[in-house]
Amino acid sequence: MDLSSIPDTRPGRALRLLFIHRSVGGALFASPGAETAVAKCVWTSHPEGGNARALLEAQGYEVHEASYGSEVGERTDLFDWPAKFRGKMDRVLTCDRNDAFYRDGRKNDVVIFKSCYPNNRFVGEGIAPGNPEGPELTVWNARAALNALLPEFQKYPKTLFVYLTAPPLAPRVPAEPLWKALAKSALGKPANAAVLTRQGVLAREFNEWAVAANGWLKDYPLKNVVAFDLFDLLTGDGASNLLRYPTDDGYDSHPARAGNEKVAKALIPFVNWAVRRAGLVD
Repeated sequence: MDLSSIPDTRPGRALRLLFIHRSVGGALFASPGAETAVAKCVWTSHPEGGNARALLEAQGYEVHEASYGSEVGERTDLFDWPAKFRGKMDRVLTCDRNDAFYRDGRKNDVVIFKSCYPNNRFVGEGIAPGNPEGPELTVWNARAALNALLPEFQKYPKTLFVYLTAPPLAPRVPAEPLWKALAKSALGKPANAAVLTRQGVLAREFNEWAVAANGWLKDYPLKNVVAFDLFDLLTGDGASNLLRYPTDDGYDSHPARAGNEKVAKALIPFVNWAVRRAGLVD
């Protein structure tokens, strides 16, 4: 989604922003430094911190987070979002942090939400139009889940919803024992490396659809929903279908600090553009 024709300067008024995430999102928002948590996966600082929270606060946003173990932050897989936004929107819009809620009538102006990297472990294309409840993670089921969100978002035109595509998978998988590799070959089953490659291709297909001008939002009539391509940024801007900033020697899908800082730097002007496009500021 190209919003570059819209000014990316700071909004000019305070906006309350809620980020619903898991561990990757927690590190993205944390400042770099020794791990210091205020709640599970809500870090003030982290060794792989991308510093997005501080950058957003410098733009005038009031940043709030919800993560693991809380009513709003728990259950953030692709197939969880329709039920969450359909049944808990009031809790989402009044969430301060995890299970603490505003009591004075305030609401969040911006809601950023993302699923974590297991949501790129696609098992196949699936069948159109897909089932928004899954349970199989196919491309068509994932599309159906995102499509199911739009009628809910349309009810809240004064709230900006920002979908972050899920982070890509790490590029390395543990080597299989020879006996297992031979057994798979005999049964006609692909090796783990081949499965990973296929998952990357399917993830690319789905996430490109989510952000494309002729994709997810092409028929959506309002301007209060946008999609930010975290997946593409972390694949090296399309150089791969897998994570270009892995940790643990390439086996861990949690991005390294360089990847998180890259995403944070791109996210700030994107959110500024999006709040203007949505009409939240002049």
